[in-house]
Amino acid sequence: MPADQSPGQPASHGATASSGAAPGASAPEHAWRTGDEPRRVAQAALKDLSWEVGVAKPDPAIVVDGVTRTFGGLTAVSVDHLEVQRGGITGLIGPNGAGKTTLFNLLTGFDQPNTGSWSFDGRPLGKLAPHQVARLGVVRTFQLTKALSRLTVLQNMLLGAQGQKGESFLRALVPGTWRAQERANTEKAMELLTRFKLDRKKDDFAGTLSGGQRKLLEMARALMSDPKVVMLDEPMAGVNPALTQSLLGHVKDLREQGMTVVFVEHDMDVVRDISDWVVVMAAGKVIAEGPPESISQNQAVVDAYLGAHHDAPLTVEEEDRVLAEAEAAIAREENADGDVIGSETRRQEDR
Repeated sequence: MPADQSPGQPASHGATASSGAAPGASAPEHAWRTGDEPRRVAQAALKDLSWEVGVAKPDPAIVVDGVTRTFGGLTAVSVDHLEVQRGGITGLIGPNGAGKTTLFNLLTGFDQPNTGSWSFDGRPLGKLAPHQVARLGVVRTFQLTKALSRLTVLQNMLLGAQGQKGESFLRALVPGTWRAQERANTEKAMELLTRFKLDRKKDDFAGTLSGGQRKLLEMARALMSDPKVVMLDEPMAGVNPALTQSLLGHVKDLREQGMTVVFVEHDMDVVRDISDWVVVMAAGKVIAEGPPESISQNQAVVDAYLGAHHDAPLTVEEEDRVLAEAEAAIAREENADGDVIGSETRRQEDR
C-alpha cells in the first residue's frame, strides 16, 4: 500500500506511468456507442486503478510527459506524467496559483512549455497553434468568456463551425458553393441554442447576455466543431445559482455524447457530483489523483488547501514552546519601548 494511501482504498495493482493498462480495468474505445451508460463505462474503467500520481489509464485520450513552464524564476507548471481517461469527466482542482489554467493553455496551444511533450490520441500536440489543436478535436472554454460582444448570439455560434467553404476568398464570390453548408451550420447552431435554452436570444448581441448565459454560449459554440475533448476552465465561476444546475447538466451531457471532459473547478460539491476522476495540482505539480471520494482522505490535498497540520492538536511541549516564544516577543517589544522612552527622557534633560 502506498504511503499516502488511505484505509479502504483499492489495493494497488502496480500500475504506474510506464506499466500500461491496469489489470481489471478495461474499457473498449467508444464503448458508449454500444448502448452502455457512459458514466458507468468511465467509472468501470477507473475503479481498480491505484490512487497514485501518474497512474496509467486503460484508454488515455491525452498523455502529458515532463511538461514544465517557467516565468522568470517562477515554475508555474511541472508535470512529470499525467493521463486523461477517454470518455470520462476529469476534474482538475487545486488552490489559486496551482498552475491549472497554465496547463490548459499549454495543452491547447495558447502557450508553449519550456520542456516536455503531450499528445492526443497518440499524436503530438507540441508546436501546434490553438486552431490546429481545435481541428484535431481538442477545444476549450475560458474562465473569462470570449464571446464577441458586437456579434449576435447566432453569429457567435457560426464562428465555431469548422471547414466553412465561404472562408475562401474565391469561393465567397460564388454563393452557390457555400450556401448549402451555411444553412446546415445554421440549423446545427439553432439546435444547440435550443438545447442550451438560448434560442430566444439568437438575434441579441452577445454583449447583452448575463455572465451565466455567456458561459452557456461559449460551451455551445465549442460544440459546433464536434470536439472529442472539451476542456472547461471554471465553467461555474461567476454564474448565477439559478443557472448552475443547468450548466452541470450540460457538462454531464457531454459525457453522454461520448466526449472526454476536463474541467477546472473550486467547488468541491460540484467536483464530487460530476467527476469520474480528480487530479489535484499545487505549486505547479500534480500531488494527487483518484476518484472524488478519495480526495478528502488525502493528507497532501488537505495540506495544499488548508496548510500542513492545520488542525493537529499541539502537544504540551509544543504549547510551552509557543507560549515561551510569545512571552519573549512581548518582552523584547517592552524593552524596545523602554529604551525609546529612556532615550527621549535623557535628550530632554540634556536640553
